[in-house]
Amino acid sequence: MQKLVKGRFGYIIRVVGVSQSRWARQMLTSRQDHEKVRTVVVPVVRHYSSLRPLRGDLLKFPGPNYGIPSRGIGMIVARVLRGALKIRYLLLGGTIAGGSALAKTYEQWKEALPDTKFLEELMPSQEELDAIRTALISYRDKIKDSVPDFTLDPKLKELGESKYDQLVLWFKERLDDAIKAAEEEKTEGSGFFTDDFSSDLKQHAISFSAMGSAAEKEREKAGLYQSLKPETIREKYESLQEELMQVQLKYQKEVERLEKENKELRKSLMLRAGDKIAHKKIKKSLIDMYSEVLDELCDYDSSYDTQDHLPRVVVVGDQSSGKTSVLEMVAQARIFPRGAGEMMTRAPVMVTLSEGPYHIASFKDSTREFDLTKESELSELRKEVELRMLNSVRLGRTVSHEVISMTVKGPGLQRMVLVDLPGIISTVTTDMASDTREAIRSISEQYMSNPNAIILCIQDGSVDAERSNVTDLVSQMDPQGKRTIFVLTKVDLAEENLTNPDRIRKILSGKLFPMKALGYFAVVTGKGSKEDSIQAIKDYEESFFRNSRLFKGGVINSHQCTTRNLSFAVSECFWKMVRDTVEQQADAFKATRFNLETEWKNNFPRTRELDRDELFEKARGEILDEVVNLSQVSPKQWEDALSKKMWDKMVTHIFENIYLPAAQTENSGTFNTTADIKLKQWADGMLPKKCVEVGWETLEDEFRKFMERAKNSKDHDDIFDSLKACVVDEAMRRHEWEDKAADVLRVIQLNALEDRSVHDKQQWDAACKFLEESVKDKLHTTESTLREMVGPSTKEQWMYWSYPTEEQKRRAAVKSELENILKSDYKHKNTLTYDEVTQVRKNAQAQGVDVDNEFIRETWHPVYRRHFLRRALAKAYDCRKAFYAYHQGLEGELGVECNDVVLFWRIQQMIRITANALRQQVMNREARRLEKEIKEVLEEYGCDRDKKEHLLTGRRVMLAEELKRVRQIQEKLEEFIYALNAEK
Repeated sequence: MQKLVKGRFGYIIRVVGVSQSRWARQMLTSRQDHEKVRTVVVPVVRHYSSLRPLRGDLLKFPGPNYGIPSRGIGMIVARVLRGALKIRYLLLGGTIAGGSALAKTYEQWKEALPDTKFLEELMPSQEELDAIRTALISYRDKIKDSVPDFTLDPKLKELGESKYDQLVLWFKERLDDAIKAAEEEKTEGSGFFTDDFSSDLKQHAISFSAMGSAAEKEREKAGLYQSLKPETIREKYESLQEELMQVQLKYQKEVERLEKENKELRKSLMLRAGDKIAHKKIKKSLIDMYSEVLDELCDYDSSYDTQDHLPRVVVVGDQSSGKTSVLEMVAQARIFPRGAGEMMTRAPVMVTLSEGPYHIASFKDSTREFDLTKESELSELRKEVELRMLNSVRLGRTVSHEVISMTVKGPGLQRMVLVDLPGIISTVTTDMASDTREAIRSISEQYMSNPNAIILCIQDGSVDAERSNVTDLVSQMDPQGKRTIFVLTKVDLAEENLTNPDRIRKILSGKLFPMKALGYFAVVTGKGSKEDSIQAIKDYEESFFRNSRLFKGGVINSHQCTTRNLSFAVSECFWKMVRDTVEQQADAFKATRFNLETEWKNNFPRTRELDRDELFEKARGEILDEVVNLSQVSPKQWEDALSKKMWDKMVTHIFENIYLPAAQTENSGTFNTTADIKLKQWADGMLPKKCVEVGWETLEDEFRKFMERAKNSKDHDDIFDSLKACVVDEAMRRHEWEDKAADVLRVIQLNALEDRSVHDKQQWDAACKFLEESVKDKLHTTESTLREMVGPSTKEQWMYWSYPTEEQKRRAAVKSELENILKSDYKHKNTLTYDEVTQVRKNAQAQGVDVDNEFIRETWHPVYRRHFLRRALAKAYDCRKAFYAYHQGLEGELGVECNDVVLFWRIQQMIRITANALRQQVMNREARRLEKEIKEVLEEYGCDRDKKEHLLTGRRVMLAEELKRVRQIQEKLEEFIYALNAEK
């Protein structure tokens, strides 16, 4: 705090500090001498002079007569010490407070960490680690001491100084890396290293020392180099380079051996850790979580254009260029079917590589695991892959867009997701679909158009580069080469065929093809034999590059060869791309989910979000509820429905084949005989089967009535109508009545039809009524038929302005003549004689109507039927009061023949008994069988995705389906991102 204080003598003094200001005010207000005033001035002056120069007008001294007494200097020193002590206390207090806060934060972090006590049993103790570290350090010191320094003769340096400097520097770095890698691997192995470890390192040190001795000898001979020819110097250079290459390959092999041991150690640790935490929750690996996300996105199609841009390694190349072989080398197993020059990859195959204790493979939709160490199971896996490819190709096509997803796990496998695509072709053969070439390019472009996909471009090195189709396609999809890795296969064949190795150098340096790439690799994937194992192919590849003149001549760099280096490079690029893009994809799906939820709320505000599977389950419940409702139908309702259906089915047969032939007889005895014969033939033949059909149709009708009744309820959802109708139709089509039901009905019906005794007046009246109603219905039908034949009547012509046709006029004229015949003979038979037909034709011709005999007979049938039915109806009226005459056997004496009533009573009794039997069969057996068949149909439809998509359609279903998929994808993405960040 700063203030200006006016003194007693007019001096202005600037006082700094609260305590000093207070003291100054006290001194100035008291009546003291000038020395006290000077005591205030001095510290202020010194304060300013220690920080910055003071302006001259701020300090005005009283004059030369005022000095500074020694007592004032002591006070100044005391104040300085006091200020220093205050600063120390402030610093000390701040340090203590900060330390306390830091300790508290550390305790909070410590409490939030998970419990890792179970690792104590798996990890070695500190004493074991110290012993291992000491042993490795001693080995390192011994090895380093035994390595001589490389020095080159000045004359030798003049010949190739830059080359030899690089070689010596690389040599030393390679040895240090090998020693360091050995130390790290054996330290991570926690004491599980072999006894040969130290001896191997010593052996490598001896070899390196021998190389140093050889270098010393070369230095001794360096004096002779001046006299050597350039050709001799070149040969010497090549021999040294070959020797250096041998050492490099030797140490490369040693590194691979150490890595193999590391795999075994990690396998043991993973198995032991699995035994310890088996009771804990199983945690998915990072690559498995990522693979599940890709599986969800395989057939995802959004109306909001949220595309799948998650990274994958897309393997593309010309047909038979070695794509599948490269993928098998990366997966360390021959898992794909192979063919000699023919197309084998017919559908995209997504392979997820992950690390595991055992080398196994499995499909995403199957629980079976194939042991890749056994040739028998490898063969079964290849057959399964081939079968799935053939099943995915439908409707005569050669290739398919359907993705076959599988997982391969094993020790030391690089974690990534690869998609093997059908090879690019230039010509379509006769056994292929005509659009095969375009379909393959479409599939390849679809996967490569993903801006985050890593393109693994496979080029066959054994053919001319100008014949390549894939390089142009890749350069179109990735012009800058920011996500392309170029792989040259079959380099062994290329070395044999090419006379100019400079062409391969141009390919691997990116100067031959117009396409660009992140990296260029050369690999050898075997000799072309199907029986070669992965290990045999690796040995052949190593042997080739060890002896290859391309490798010795510097055409191929060491980091550009072998599938092992390729696998490391692809995995690193893949995970870098994943980390850079996965959060953007998650944000895109989050926005899509918001859009879909908003659309649902606006269009279906009062409807629950049900996807297709949930809707199917709801429809299943409603259909089965309607089956249960069949039990609510009363026995009387069943019998009435069955009786009506049976009569409708048999009325035509009864009138045409039984009643009319019997009624044409001359007496009652003949009538009954004819009726008995006809009824028995009917009951023995088609009647039981017809009744069984009636029973099943009645069951179907009653069930459909319940279904239709449900549509009128307020809770009805019309989205299920197509599905319910299809399920019911399919169940009814499959259902068959029990075979023995017809035999049982036959016995019952024969017994009923043989009884001709009407027992009481009530049954007689019922039979008369039944006869009258049946005859009236038939009469009404016959009159309608006649009306259509002869056209409108005179009244209808005047009232409705409708006129008959020429044929109808002819029918009317013939009808009139036929009616005259029936009037003259009331009991005329059902056929016309030849004379009667001739008479009718002549009478019609007299009226100007020319007709033939067939025309007359066609008109006769409905005319006579109407006449017969009118007679039968009149007889039925007369028989109403003839029961007692019938009962006493006095019908003939009264002149009334009631055989018609008895016949229809027998038919009525048969229908009643049959309806009762069918009702019992329906309620006790057939309804349950129907329910069972409906359940079977529902089970089949539930497993048929295409069927459900066809029957459950509409924007509501599609929106719910898409919303469900987006939620699943987003949740899996967020889970993966959380695990990815935790791993980092």
